[in-house]
Amino acid sequence: MKTSDFYFDLPEDLIAQTPLKDRAASRLLFMDKETGALRHETFRDVLHHLQPGDCLVINDTRVLPARLFGRRRSGAAVEFLLLKRVEGDLWQTLVKPGKKARPGDTFEFGDGSLSAVIEDLSEEGTRLVRFNYDGIFEEVLDRLGTMPLPPYIRETLEDAERYQTVYSNKYGSAAAPTAGLHFDEDLLGAIEEKGVTIARITLHVGLGTFRPVKSESIHDHVMHAEYFEISEDAVRKIKQAKSAGNRVIAVGTTSVRTLESAAGRHETLQACSGWTDIFIYPGYTFKVVDGLITNFHLPESTLIMLVSALAGREHVLSAYREAVKERYRFFSFGDAMLIL
Repeated sequence: MKTSDFYFDLPEDLIAQTPLKDRAASRLLFMDKETGALRHETFRDVLHHLQPGDCLVINDTRVLPARLFGRRRSGAAVEFLLLKRVEGDLWQTLVKPGKKARPGDTFEFGDGSLSAVIEDLSEEGTRLVRFNYDGIFEEVLDRLGTMPLPPYIRETLEDAERYQTVYSNKYGSAAAPTAGLHFDEDLLGAIEEKGVTIARITLHVGLGTFRPVKSESIHDHVMHAEYFEISEDAVRKIKQAKSAGNRVIAVGTTSVRTLESAAGRHETLQACSGWTDIFIYPGYTFKVVDGLITNFHLPESTLIMLVSALAGREHVLSAYREAVKERYRFFSFGDAMLIL
């Protein structure tokens, strides 16, 4: 299967640049994954599709304000983007400009309360950087860092919390699990009142999410590893839904990857944590996930390939053509799909 098999024509003006003031007011394209039938709705209509006993799985990761602007000792400006915590205060980091950023070089940020030294070169031009500071690192980042918005968003984000889900609580992501941005507290409360169980899992999203598939064949693409956790409580809720014949509906592709990674490690789904580079594309047999809430993704991306694995490539591309025709908003701050 070729990467070009997942291409669709997307007008640039459909790429959402800012979030809606009302999270749950986004448009929703409902798709029957068996027939490909479509229906135009609003995101709050998700409530009507969920049934008592279903399990809705959400990713509670929180985005780090991981973009830092600092200076060399010479005074030259530099930009750091934290990609992944390797251990402790050692991070895989993208440094711009990077050609002259060599092991041993030191940098300062803000008033000098945060400094960094490059320890080694890392994969694909990134650097292994050790940070030095007093206090709690996340609090230092909150004070000095800015939100690392995707490259296709050019507008300034006025409220950083709009790039966080309302249920985010575990810092570690370089990008938001954007399907969850549509939920507000009222909608989540109504879902639970209906008898739907909500299970929390964690996958810290890396910037590999935005990297294009460069190989002609999708089978030659290698995913970047991301850290995930799934608890005993989440496993219990998911198994309870499954054993009762109810559905497990993942919010976002990150939740799908977490569930399918955890299920693939053992004969049955078990609580676990670790790194996953699972790549899901058509032909994959799902072990846990029955339905999906997701945003509209980039052409030829691993994300649209995952969605196509669940609902069929032709159905998905037909739905995307309909979304373009009806001028849905695309990508992180865009509209959503519900696939059941």
